[in-house]
Amino acid sequence: TALELVLIDATEQAIERPKKSQKRHYSGKKKRHTQKAQLMADQKTTQIVATAFACGSKHDFQLFKDDGSEFAEHIRVLADAGYQGLAELHENGQTPFKKSKYHPLTKRQKQRNRTLARKRILIEHIFRKLKVFRILSERYRNRRKRFALRFNLIAAIYNLELDQN
Repeated sequence: TALELVLIDATEQAIERPKKSQKRHYSGKKKRHTQKAQLMADQKTTQIVATAFACGSKHDFQLFKDDGSEFAEHIRVLADAGYQGLAELHENGQTPFKKSKYHPLTKRQKQRNRTLARKRILIEHIFRKLKVFRILSERYRNRRKRFALRFNLIAAIYNLELDQN
């Protein structure tokens, strides 16, 4: 049987500076206050399977671990470099190789990174289609408690649109 492929990635969205608990929402990566949304999508159908949400200061991989998502052993999980260490949690987890100052990547490693990126690009396309809705692409000005609800509603619209085509 062919392995099922699940793609994972997270995106950040700027929010207005909170009056309380600013540190929790500050993303050092984006240098502003953000909310984070994580998507899991099926590679074959490009349907959104699961979502998870956190404050901007939480790391992508920590969000994944805290979410508690577990996959069957036969499912392959592809993620970006932010999920380094995924292979320890899930034996079929795959992330790109990272080069360091003294250990440049071999040609084989570069080739594997390229093929991984070609498979992973679908999740970036899914984020692009979700961010057509301006509420997800511009600064989020609504109640932060309802961010997950609104994101899930837009994800449902995306999945519905997929089913109709």
